[in-house]
Amino acid sequence: MIADGFTVRGPSDPLVVPLGSSVVLPCYVDKPLPVTGLEVQWGRTDSETPVHLFLDGESRSEVQQQDYHDRAHFFTDQIQHGNFSLRLDNLTAEDEGNYTCKVYSLQESNETVVQIKDVERLLVSGSSRSISASVGEDVTLNCSVDSHIKPEHIEELSWKRTDGDIMVLLYLNNEALPDSLDEEYRDRVEFFTDEIPKGNFSLRLKSVRTEDKGVYMCEVFTGGLSANTTVVLERLDFSTLHLMMLFFCIAAASGAALLLCCLIYCRSKNTVTSRTIRNLQVSLVFCPNISMFFAFIFWGLTEGFLTEIIICCALNILRCFMLIWAFSYLNYLQDNLKTWIRFSSRKKELAVFTVVVYSVFFTDAWKKSAHKTSTHRIILGMFFGYVVLFSFVLSRGKSF
Repeated sequence: MIADGFTVRGPSDPLVVPLGSSVVLPCYVDKPLPVTGLEVQWGRTDSETPVHLFLDGESRSEVQQQDYHDRAHFFTDQIQHGNFSLRLDNLTAEDEGNYTCKVYSLQESNETVVQIKDVERLLVSGSSRSISASVGEDVTLNCSVDSHIKPEHIEELSWKRTDGDIMVLLYLNNEALPDSLDEEYRDRVEFFTDEIPKGNFSLRLKSVRTEDKGVYMCEVFTGGLSANTTVVLERLDFSTLHLMMLFFCIAAASGAALLLCCLIYCRSKNTVTSRTIRNLQVSLVFCPNISMFFAFIFWGLTEGFLTEIIICCALNILRCFMLIWAFSYLNYLQDNLKTWIRFSSRKKELAVFTVVVYSVFFTDAWKKSAHKTSTHRIILGMFFGYVVLFSFVLSRGKSF
């Protein structure tokens, strides 16, 4: 646009810029203008409040719109050369639109229009397909943030389970925060650290369990905007270890029922020898419990619940020794076997059980209280020490 005294020029094409970046809105004249009486006003065509104002030789930030405060700046040292361009920092989606640069000098005025078009929004993408895996495998849940968003500009990124709003992994202040996770995901989830600068915030979920099935959401917050994507962990196939666990469980249940039926039948027949009945009784005591012992071993390998596995395995082995005391044919056993059974009295069984079970309880509780103060840990240690001592004293007492 041309006036009698000067020409105001701007860009010929709209400006396309990435979210969160800085942009220069060009505005300049073809010849220098005197600073005295010069007024340069930047505004939006959809608002009467100035974006920024230069008047009486200085910038007037106090008249700016609140949204542009500390974000819009003149190149003050260039104004005397006729450069009235405006730098706009930390671009947001709301900054999209038409801007006018109006120049007033010696009762003459002119203007140009600058358009910011197609500000890139916050885009978060994941996987369009459901993910299936075998129990015990590692899976990757995809989440990518547009590469123009730098990791240091991300205010918060979280992975959550949508059922129950369970926190799976949190990225805050440019670092992952494992201490904020739900207990069942601790030590099982992580980012691909080398991929984060590329905008890849995919999640690695290690040793998948059956209860991990569900919908996971990756949610990103930056520049006053938020976006999310979801990933479905749908089908969890049984692994070989799971099939072995089911085999031993079925064998224990069906075997116990079969042995019990055989024992009842043999006892009802006077022709059956006591040796046969005794062998059935021994099998009924040992076989189901040993089968369940191995079932829990495989359960521990697939699901990873150490505390429950140790306790359940100890219980199943202990039941063998406890049930043997109900053996009505103990007197028919050989002397060395009878001596061994009597040596494994209930007092010693209780002592062994106490050491195994409570040591696992104590270790697990100690790990869970690692983030607590030393006072909490001392109290916890004293409590478990008291429990172990009480159980030991009880085991030294009379059989019951």
